[in-house]
Amino acid sequence: MSTPWQPLTEAEQLTDIVRESHEHPVLIFKHSTSCSISAAAKSKLERQWPDANLANASIYYLDLLRYRPISAEIANKFGVRHESPQLLLIQDGECRFDASHMSIRLSDVRELVK
Repeated sequence: MSTPWQPLTEAEQLTDIVRESHEHPVLIFKHSTSCSISAAAKSKLERQWPDANLANASIYYLDLLRYRPISAEIANKFGVRHESPQLLLIQDGECRFDASHMSIRLSDVRELVK
């Protein structure tokens, strides 16, 4: 099973993500398409996804180079510092976890969504 990426391309989607996060966990992966560390983190997420037991979670993909203003909106809305690459877990309308660079692991997320 491949990672069910949903593109995050509009700031308005953040309202939907908050609403959705009250029903099930939502992940946001912020990816810089020109960064090798970000590419490695994305690849790691894709390898870990089939065994992560996160089938009830949504995972959004934000291309930072194309949609940088959305990243600033995420930082403001959820009170997290912008980093790239970065993975955020949104539950009940709040960011409950964020990790960046090589500390991005779905196993850490899994621990929080039990």
